[in-house]
Amino acid sequence: MTTDFLIATFFNLGLNIIQTLIALVVAVLGLQFIDRKLLKHIDIEQELQKGNLAVAIFASTILLFVAIVTVFGLRG
Repeated sequence: MTTDFLIATFFNLGLNIIQTLIALVVAVLGLQFIDRKLLKHIDIEQELQKGNLAVAIFASTILLFVAIVTVFGLRG
């Protein structure tokens, strides 16, 4: 292997790590926004402790939605 190949590989690895961190920050901020602004009247943690399956499905759907939007938004 040549050093050019290794340099290009580490450069791509660095870019992927940076993109992953940015996606993680954007996803967390998106979830916080949704929780604060759109779900004001629903306490998801309390409903989950009660065993409400519908809220668990709803919360997981929101997580998947934010993840998909974040991935496609950062893909470019």
